[in-house]
Amino acid sequence: MTIPTPHWEIRPVSIEHPDAQMLIEQVQSYYVSLYGSRDETPLEPGYFEPPQGAFFVGYLHGEPVASGAWRMRPDVAALLGLERPVEIKRMYVVSRHQRQGLAGRMLAHLEQTAWAAGATDVILESGAPQAAALHFYEQSGYRPIQPFAHYRDSPLNRCLARSLGGG
Repeated sequence: MTIPTPHWEIRPVSIEHPDAQMLIEQVQSYYVSLYGSRDETPLEPGYFEPPQGAFFVGYLHGEPVASGAWRMRPDVAALLGLERPVEIKRMYVVSRHQRQGLAGRMLAHLEQTAWAAGATDVILESGAPQAAALHFYEQSGYRPIQPFAHYRDSPLNRCLARSLGGG
């Protein structure tokens, strides 16, 4: 089921915005339930400030129900053979609103805004226990790549990429 667009809005916010922080805490709790600990990837608020990054919250009927962010990753461009990759972080939809098409809308927004900022590719890190997320990304055109991120040496690590190629 897809939620009608008039009740859905994606807003750019600071990663330190209260709605962003609430959603980050929810996704961190989810990681604890899957992995036994929070995501410890080093992230600075400045990573998600324009023009090198962006953080977004999705609102349904005015309620914050989804988040997603991207940050430029010039440090992994040569490693992966990519020109201007961005990494998606904190992609999340609250459980009661999953399977309504909101993740697809957030992902499309992240890709569009990254493309507009000059990105050529999108990369991300997930984990084997997140089977639904991995399936979602694969259905969205993402393909496995070599590990590049904080958890690159973990046997549970799964890294994916998709060329933006104009849209």
